[in-house]
Amino acid sequence: MDGLDGRGDGDGDRRDDGHDGVADPRRALGAFLRVRRGRVAPENVGIAAGGRRRVRGLRREELAQLAGISVDYYVRLEQGRATQPSPEVIDALARALGLDPAERGHLATLATTRRGTAPDARVSPLLQRLLDGMTDFPAFATNHRLDVVAWNRLGAALMGGLDDPARRDRNNARFLLLDPASRALFPQWEVAASEAVAQLRFHAGRYPYDAELTGLITELSGRSEDFRRLWDEGEVLSCGAGRKELRHPVAGLMRLDYETLRVPAVTGDTALEIHVYSAVEDGEDAAALARLGASLAGPSGRRSSLVEAGS
Repeated sequence: MDGLDGRGDGDGDRRDDGHDGVADPRRALGAFLRVRRGRVAPENVGIAAGGRRRVRGLRREELAQLAGISVDYYVRLEQGRATQPSPEVIDALARALGLDPAERGHLATLATTRRGTAPDARVSPLLQRLLDGMTDFPAFATNHRLDVVAWNRLGAALMGGLDDPARRDRNNARFLLLDPASRALFPQWEVAASEAVAQLRFHAGRYPYDAELTGLITELSGRSEDFRRLWDEGEVLSCGAGRKELRHPVAGLMRLDYETLRVPAVTGDTALEIHVYSAVEDGEDAAALARLGASLAGPSGRRSSLVEAGS
């Protein structure tokens, strides 16, 4: 029988700790399934509400029926007693839950015990020259922990002063969740913070044994109520392309397009993500970006925190 809140479900489950299986990767699959089925409205998948429901979203037996699997097997998945569902079961669950491609990929990652080792994220001299050469485009590179490990001058200025570690934490998640200055930089702060937390969850699924990543999540969970709230929403995100609104003290309000370029590691995993911003030509945003560029003068300072030794 389903329980009162849809988390423990009254079947003797232990609810995951605040990290949803980060501390114990064997429980991450069940935690993700519980969160996602709690977000599916029964009427949206052809199930009549039928009186007072004791859980949010779908009951276990309803999701199992939609996915075409036995209730017993689904219960074992949620409880961590079955940990390696077949690709067919993953596809069926993804369809029943209405997962997007990033969420489906995350589900598949959680369903395997052979998760990756965190990639080496050194910044090559060539990559730094590439960033420096994009003089009209703010750009910076991050690793899977959302550490900003390289940037160009315009990117450093746009993102709150990356050149000065005393002014701005170089971990984007820590900056967004712990530094009040982030709310001035990002007028749509809730969106930016939610995206950062969703990216951390995505990477935590891929690299559950990365002690630094787990430590960051533990730190943020202990220090930020906003982080705990956003983490509990269960979102996952792989950074791609879109538009962000930023407010700079010199250039003013800007709405900039961004694109994410991925630098692969030897293993084939993404080692670094390069985030490049631009504005539509001849518009107000382009003029604001030009003002920001014109305000930069003097020595460029250190532009990378992880440049390869001997470069």
